[in-house]
Amino acid sequence: MLFHPPKNPVELKVMHLNESQKQHREDLVEATQGKAALKLLKKGLAKKAKQALKAKNKSKNKTPSAQVFVLDFDGDMKASAVKHLREEISTLISTANKGDEVVIRLESPGGIVHGYGLAAAQLVRLRDAGLKLTVCVDKVAASGGYMMACVADKIVAAPFAVVGSIGVVSQLPNFHKWLKNHDVDYEQFTAGDYKRTVTVFGENDDEDRAKYQQELEQTHELFKHFVNRYRSMLDLDKVATGEHWYGEDALHLNLVDSLQTSDSYILELMEDYEVYALHSRQKPTFAEKIGLAQAAEATLSIVVDKLPEALARFDFNSRLNILK
Repeated sequence: MLFHPPKNPVELKVMHLNESQKQHREDLVEATQGKAALKLLKKGLAKKAKQALKAKNKSKNKTPSAQVFVLDFDGDMKASAVKHLREEISTLISTANKGDEVVIRLESPGGIVHGYGLAAAQLVRLRDAGLKLTVCVDKVAASGGYMMACVADKIVAAPFAVVGSIGVVSQLPNFHKWLKNHDVDYEQFTAGDYKRTVTVFGENDDEDRAKYQQELEQTHELFKHFVNRYRSMLDLDKVATGEHWYGEDALHLNLVDSLQTSDSYILELMEDYEVYALHSRQKPTFAEKIGLAQAAEATLSIVVDKLPEALARFDFNSRLNILK
């Protein structure tokens, strides 16, 4: 059987955050203090790097220095970002060393159970591989988002981040009465007593509702069991009510381990470790590239067409007076 590679494979970009931060610092010093100050800064940084290298060479510990890798997960209802998260995690597991740290900048209000169940299982892979896992929450990690966060060795949350919502919710409209009033029949055929319980168009009875509620309760129990496995210090009777809390209260309830923004946490890591941010995306197909090129060409054409008209309205004398 011949192997056919995907038409648009995932491509991975890696940014060395230490170097990026260093460049930004140098740009700011040069802009605000001048080239002489920039020269002194570079000299100091070079001396510090030389001392660090010297100390490393003297060390009897020949194991490679630990590194830090930063991933981003911006979750929607379907946990669609897991598509790229799984690729990034597979790459790390195959290349990182035990003891390296992975920082997940996680933002999600939750969503469908199986989507976030898969996303949480991807993070479990990191722990199983012997990598230290830290989850940083700047805005929200609720419901399925917290299901992911609880896997971490450490959860760092901003002071007003929304955390928790360990619960399950389901809601749907029912149009049965409307259909009946308009003489519209609705028929549904199933094999199996509980292939369908409550429906959007059919008439729901108490047995349907009871079975559906039972399914929700079962899902909630699975959720609580999963959370308890990774954060056994939690009082589930108190926190698994579906409520959410802000950072300060979440800390008191042991839902998080410390209060800090992801920016602050990563800057601290950069003092002692080399930190790399990974970002993957689906490589555009040739057809998509052509479409982007055509869109860019069309935009440029509009600008060029409008340029004579814009120049005709421009008051050069007024502009020259302003520049004097």
